[in-house]
Amino acid sequence: MSTSLSKTIIIGLFFLFILISGFGLSRSGKPYGTLIFNIHKMIGLAAGIFLIVTVVRIGQTAALRSVEIGAIVVTALIFVGLVAAGGLLSVFDTGGMANASQALRAATKAVHHVLPYLAILSTVATLYLLLSHRM
Repeated sequence: MSTSLSKTIIIGLFFLFILISGFGLSRSGKPYGTLIFNIHKMIGLAAGIFLIVTVVRIGQTAALRSVEIGAIVVTALIFVGLVAAGGLLSVFDTGGMANASQALRAATKAVHHVLPYLAILSTVATLYLLLSHRM
């Protein structure tokens, strides 16, 4: 199996486990179970680290084109947005920010429900750009 295919499979598995644990969290009710909540966060962190290492290693083999750099930046911003929205949701759900409006809470929840799909699409597009001309 080629290295790029194995990396793609690993990243796909990371996303699958993140989505499964996220759906499990949303269906488990509040307060969130500590075990599944921490598993969800740790899988997301591991996926982010794996993606960063992968991109850095790919960038070391050949200079990155501007379109690839742009895709990396967009993907990174989506991931940062996911982490921020997830953090806000956990703060809201533990009773923090009691003065936050219901509109802010609903918007944060909506953002955290949409961004995972954008992260998957952006990551796929970024990896395609990075790996397509290096094979």
